Amino acid sequence: MAIFSVYVVNKAGGLIYQLDQYAPRSETEKTFSFPLDLVLKLHDERVVVAFGQRDSIRGIKFVVLADPRQAGIESLLRKIYEIYSDFALKNPFYSLEMPIRCELFDQNLKVALEVAEKAGPFGPGS
Repeated sequence: MAIFSVYVVNKAGGLIYQLDQYAPRSETEKTFSFPLDLVLKLHDERVVVAFGQRDSIRGIKFVVLADPRQAGIESLLRKIYEIYSDFALKNPFYSLEMPIRCELFDQNLKVALEVAEKAGPFGPGS
C-alpha cells in the first residue's frame, strides 16, 4: 500500500503544507527533439483522494492521496489533525493561515505515514 501525498489547505484555499512521498525519480536525462511523438495510454491505476476537515479548526482541510487499497485513511486523517494541533498550533512562532514550517511537524507526520503504510489503521491508543 502507498500514501503518495499529504496537503494542508487553509480556509482561503491556499496550500500551507505539502509532502510528496513518492516523487518520480529520473534515472537518465531525457532529451527531446521536435516534433514530439506523443502516445497517450490509459492505465487502470487509480488514486484515492481523502479529504478531512475538523470542526474545531474551521476551514483547514487535510488532503491525502493514497492507493485505493490503503486501509485506515480516516484514522490517518485524524492522526494528521492531531499532529497539526500538537506541533503547528502550539508552536508560538506559527500563525494561522501561514505556511507550516515546523521541523517537529514534518518528523511526526513522516513517522505517522510510515506507520500507516506498514501497519494499516491507527488504533484508538495511537
